[in-house]
Amino acid sequence: MGASKTLVVFYSRSGTTRRIAQALSEALQCDLEEIAEPKPRTGFLGYMRSILEARLKRPSTITPRQHDVSSYDLVVVGTPVWAWSLSSPVRAYLMSTARQLPEVAFFCTLGGKGSESAFAQMTAIVGKQPRAVCAITEREALSGRHFGRLSAFVKAIENDRPSKSTVSR
Repeated sequence: MGASKTLVVFYSRSGTTRRIAQALSEALQCDLEEIAEPKPRTGFLGYMRSILEARLKRPSTITPRQHDVSSYDLVVVGTPVWAWSLSSPVRAYLMSTARQLPEVAFFCTLGGKGSESAFAQMTAIVGKQPRAVCAITEREALSGRHFGRLSAFVKAIENDRPSKSTVSR
């Protein structure tokens, strides 16, 4: 993409999405921002709150953003998949930035299924097609078997023109 400016934004409850976001940021040599919440999601109650908000498609309360998305050419957004849905913190982030977002690309981490639904929800919120999408299972991320898929995703989002590249399981 030459001199274009990219931002990787993500939310991670367990650390898996964080691991992928950090690898993407390093590969793209770009800025990184973690979506934060004032109330932690630890333990069983945090897990149940996450599932309930995802099923109800309810955004959570998030802390103020660190970066102005309108100053970037591409924003790569990452979410864990909760109950076949994007996470409520990412839902809140996308809802608050949709009008300012430049081109986008999406990635998700998941236990098994739900990436198509999460990507469809993300696309509907931002109102534009992503340049590329990538789904990585927790098992792949923890075992290191995600590198090929991540490399293909990086190549797809680095292309000068938007494509409909899909890099998923």
